[in-house]
Amino acid sequence: MKVLLLKDVFKLGLAGEVKKVADGYARNFLLPRGFAAPATDGALKQADRVRADGDKLREQENREKSGIADALTGLRLEFPVRASEQGRLYGSVTHQMVADAIESAIGESIDRRSVMAQPLREIGIFEVPIRLTADLVPLVTAVVYPETEDPPGALADLDQEEDLSEIDSEDAAPEVDALASGSVDQAVSEPDDADEQTPDSE
Repeated sequence: MKVLLLKDVFKLGLAGEVKKVADGYARNFLLPRGFAAPATDGALKQADRVRADGDKLREQENREKSGIADALTGLRLEFPVRASEQGRLYGSVTHQMVADAIESAIGESIDRRSVMAQPLREIGIFEVPIRLTADLVPLVTAVVYPETEDPPGALADLDQEEDLSEIDSEDAAPEVDALASGSVDQAVSEPDDADEQTPDSE
């Protein structure tokens, strides 16, 4: 069946486009939810108007949700779970669990249908796309780990922060001495090891 999309449909097309889809998909999903209309001659005459309205709505949504997209980009979500020795979960990390974790982290409610990934059923670190609009699909990091263990990277990050604090305190003394003795040029020209060793922000 050929349909005229009245709204943006993920992985199908944008408002105003004509698409050929399975009859069942059209009748059971697209048509009853108002996402599309049969591509009759009358409907096709409205295609340009539908496309223009869709573009305006998309631009508005992009502006409204750009801040949420920024907050989600690189966000790390941790899920302690029960799992077998082989790393298989007793259950799964569902779309709703991801949505709830996002709301807890940034204070924004996310529809579980915006989580564009399969439920997570194994131990590991996964990149999960969150579809806010057709144009805004930021990635969050889902860390799934056994509930009896620490999350991956937690101890390493703590040790690294402690190492960097020690470097800062050690490097600070020579610079203070140099400034006190009048060797301003020498103190400024020496490289800052702490800055070089600080990890890039994700």
